Amino acid sequence: MARKLKTYTTSAGFFDLAVAAPSMKAALDAWGSKNNLFQHGFAKLSDDPKIVAATMARPGVVLRRPVGSNGAFGEHAKLPTDLPVTSTPRPAAKRPAPKKHEPPPKPVDDKAAREAARAFEKEQQRRDSERRKEEAARQKERERRERAVAAAEAALEEGRQEHEAKRGEIEKERAALDKKAQAEDARWRKKKDDLEADLRKARSGSHLRLV
Repeated sequence: MARKLKTYTTSAGFFDLAVAAPSMKAALDAWGSKNNLFQHGFAKLSDDPKIVAATMARPGVVLRRPVGSNGAFGEHAKLPTDLPVTSTPRPAAKRPAPKKHEPPPKPVDDKAAREAARAFEKEQQRRDSERRKEEAARQKERERRERAVAAAEAALEEGRQEHEAKRGEIEKERAALDKKAQAEDARWRKKKDDLEADLRKARSGSHLRLV
């Protein structure tokens, strides 16, 4: 069974806000506030007939009006036009127009309250569905990004291993070449010694036989 709605009000920036919700927490959620405005006295329960009637007609929808005014709450409200301006002097205040006698708003009966509660519950379900869709989309994007990162890391590791393998082969080839170079140096030293010995003998003529 849908919970009975109550009307809550607060202020934010240049606007007064009002919403019909089943609880203070639901009102804070509708206002998008993470702080307990009720605990600090920045929000309250309202029993003003006009405000109650306006919010019950749009349960769960945040209604606005210029801050400090006595005008009607609506889903869209213009900024107040009587804000103080320091750069130019304010014109003389005009005499207020006589107030029109408006008929008092009809009290919210039980049937209307139940319908408003059901409408609020439906609106909450719609918002919850939207949040779930958005979260599912964010989760899908996170998973896609994680897969892309994992693939890039795997490719990097594969490239590193390939590099290490090729470097190892080059080191082996270099060691083999060093060994061959050392063997060639040793062969040449021996050969050089023999050739230099023959050269010395040739120069000394000791290899010539006397006739």
